[in-house]
Amino acid sequence: MSNLGLERFLAGQQIGLHRTAVGDRYVVEKMRALGCNLGGEQSGHIILADYATTGDGLIAALQVLASIVETDRRAKRGLSAVHLQCRKLLRSVRYGDGRPLESPAVKRAIADGESRLATAGRLVTRESGTEPVIRVMAESEDEALIAAVIDEICEAIAAVGVGPEDARPRPLRSTPARSSE
Repeated sequence: MSNLGLERFLAGQQIGLHRTAVGDRYVVEKMRALGCNLGGEQSGHIILADYATTGDGLIAALQVLASIVETDRRAKRGLSAVHLQCRKLLRSVRYGDGRPLESPAVKRAIADGESRLATAGRLVTRESGTEPVIRVMAESEDEALIAAVIDEICEAIAAVGVGPEDARPRPLRSTPARSSE
């Protein structure tokens, strides 16, 4: 779930970006399989294979500081190259029993959202691994578009009507934020 600004920056630098399932173990597995030395997750876990086999915030911070000293550049200047004006919206929808992502109506809403975002943005829809929640995240420069896409997907999930009435899906949080990773 790395941000779209980072993805575009890396592509412009001709640096490969590989996606995995959510979880450090999947990131490390992919890094080992491809011989990569840098990996991470949205949670802030940064894995620097040259120094450790797990995410370590202190090592990551020290390496950023070392890079700043080595290049004699201000941190803001380096980070501004990655920051693009992409908006990110994340909404979590709680559900009861069942598998809402298997519903044809939910699949259609997701496919429609992906189509509408096309190359102008990105959509990630996944079940949480720790709670009965579906996370719907979209990024694009077009804030109205991502809000509409996420609303439609969340409404489709809510319409599935899984579980008893009090366990029907409902939005837990909506976090609009500028991508700044």
